[in-house]
Amino acid sequence: MNTQWIKLGAAAMTLAVVIAGCSRSDAPAEDNGPTPTAAEQPSPGDPNGEKPSPSQPAEESSPPAVQHGTISAGLRIPWSIAFDGNEIYMSEREGSIVHVKDGEIDRQTVRLAKAVHHDGEGGFLGLLLAPDFQQSGLAFAYHTYRGAEGTMNRVVLLKKEGSEWAEERPLMEGIPGDLYHNGGRLAFGPEGMLYVTTGDAQEQALSQDRDSLAGKILRMTLDGAVPDDNPTPGSYVYSYGHRNPQGLAWTKDGIMYSSEHGPSGRPGGHDEINRIEPSGNYGWPAVIGDDNREGMIAPLYHTGDEAIAPSGTIIDDQGRLLIAGLRGEAIYRYTPESGEMETYHAGEGRIRDLALKDGTLYFITNNRDGRGSPGSTDDRLVAMPYE
Repeated sequence: MNTQWIKLGAAAMTLAVVIAGCSRSDAPAEDNGPTPTAAEQPSPGDPNGEKPSPSQPAEESSPPAVQHGTISAGLRIPWSIAFDGNEIYMSEREGSIVHVKDGEIDRQTVRLAKAVHHDGEGGFLGLLLAPDFQQSGLAFAYHTYRGAEGTMNRVVLLKKEGSEWAEERPLMEGIPGDLYHNGGRLAFGPEGMLYVTTGDAQEQALSQDRDSLAGKILRMTLDGAVPDDNPTPGSYVYSYGHRNPQGLAWTKDGIMYSSEHGPSGRPGGHDEINRIEPSGNYGWPAVIGDDNREGMIAPLYHTGDEAIAPSGTIIDDQGRLLIAGLRGEAIYRYTPESGEMETYHAGEGRIRDLALKDGTLYFITNNRDGRGSPGSTDDRLVAMPYE
């Protein structure tokens, strides 16, 4: 068993207090900027483009009066946050699940039928606990693997067995993947269906091909079947024309939003917030920004030439979107009624995912993903009061 317990001193006390209360030339996606030089590219022997994180990260202390503080340090490129009551589970891109309870982290092994292929933006990505997790121990996960046709992605059902996880069965395989543009977000819709975001796998034309699983938002039942009321009978495709969506969220009245990476290079930026409609075509690669074309849906908001590389997205009680920014190195807040986008919080580096619980905003950094500037305690799970 590959289990590692790390005590975090004063950070543990903080947790107890808080919880109790594109084409090939289009890469890299998550920066929406110039292609990295050879020195910046991850090497085969070190796919993160970084030195391994220390097994015993430095302790961080936070005085009781701080406005926000680190809950867990020394994480290894975490990707998704999932809550089970007051306990937290996080996927790590290398292939582990981290369990946080009472200020300690337990890095848990995940046994899969097909090994995690951790390279570039690929790896062990989306994680979602089943609605009956406390009874069943089941969870859904999205990960990259190497198949006969190259890099692919799959959705699997996992079962927790003590402090390890094992694959119960695959729900979907053969989702096109690549070094970049793998999508990977999982979310439950208000009607109880499972939604999955996929990237264009650097083959732009696939986004407009409704027979391909790439560049789409997919919808399935929790046992992996195509719902009878999907837009196209027999097809998982819910919407298409996406480049690399990584955020999904719904308002209380069921309006669905997605955040999505715009193009890299020239032009760059043009990251999007979209209101998702069944069978909607969101235009990639034919249109970006304010371009219009018949039959394609323009974004509610785009960032212009600036790139923020949006990732995890949630919606607060007032219907405002909170969006994790990777290249933007901030948490953004978007108000649909006014169209205003503001920087809500910055100074932590690259942000991958976030969650709201009991008036507290939780988020995870991705400063060790090969593009950030990690500190001695990165990556981190951070909590702060939400106002």
